Amino acid sequence: MTRRHLAAIIGSGNIGTDLMTKLRRSTVLDIAAMAGIDPASDGLARASALDVAVTAGGVDGLLELDAFNDVEVVFDATSASAHHVNDAALARSGKRVVDLTPAAIGPFVVPAVNMSRVAGHRNLNMVTCGGQATIPVVAAMAGVTEVHYAEIVASISSRSAGPGTRANIDEFTSTTARAIETVGGAARGKAIIVLNPAEPPMLMRDTVAALVSATDEDAVESAVTAMVADVARYVPGYRLAQRVRISPVPQGDPRRRLAGVAGDGDLTQVTVFLEVEGAADYLPAYAGNLDIMTAAAVRVGERLVTMTPEPVR
Repeated sequence: MTRRHLAAIIGSGNIGTDLMTKLRRSTVLDIAAMAGIDPASDGLARASALDVAVTAGGVDGLLELDAFNDVEVVFDATSASAHHVNDAALARSGKRVVDLTPAAIGPFVVPAVNMSRVAGHRNLNMVTCGGQATIPVVAAMAGVTEVHYAEIVASISSRSAGPGTRANIDEFTSTTARAIETVGGAARGKAIIVLNPAEPPMLMRDTVAALVSATDEDAVESAVTAMVADVARYVPGYRLAQRVRISPVPQGDPRRRLAGVAGDGDLTQVTVFLEVEGAADYLPAYAGNLDIMTAAAVRVGERLVTMTPEPVR
């Protein structure tokens, strides 16, 4: 059997624990160490039961573990503020870092879109759950036509939005909007998040509304459908909720101002409805917003240790 590459996780909360479960199932990666700051956390207890090296001493404790010496990639599942401290400490080790927080120290990465272009960087940022769900769709459109404006709405169950998510809502909207432009290829991007208190809890649902130059409608729909299939290879619960909707934007419509298209230029709105069901590894199935982050992070980690990256420019 081929030896699996070893990884470490910083953060023993819900996301870190779900990530550990996925790493144990990976054929490329395995977890060697987990660091937290709460010695009574369920994540550290589960890791210890699996013979994973653990510490409640945070990143400093992780650096002192013998198991850390063989680690090739570190996943940070803490918070934006904590990641700045963690990355500074990890930089001295030279280990590759996959950042699941909104800190955005390194370039944004969406594995189905730009993995090969950013793999040469030491620190990669996973954007946000909404970004992982919607940016591939924006990028698919941008591959066949000009995307003047893309707006995404991520609707998640209130139950799946923990203290970290709620504390980082401002970062969510700004980070996702920026990544819609820099990774997705839209001239302008906007992001909105909705915490839905419905009971029973709803699955994650995402809407992408893009204003694009008029083009072959079949080409747009085919590109979106193919991209959704690509993402579903590493996020099995990711799917189209409805068929792609495409409609012309008439003259005088206020949406033209959003797109920056004046006069009689042809403009089309493409609307894509997505749904993300979690794998229920550690988190409940309705927490697709958290599941897509951990599943995509594992995909990034696997590619980091197996691919030859392009030179960093």
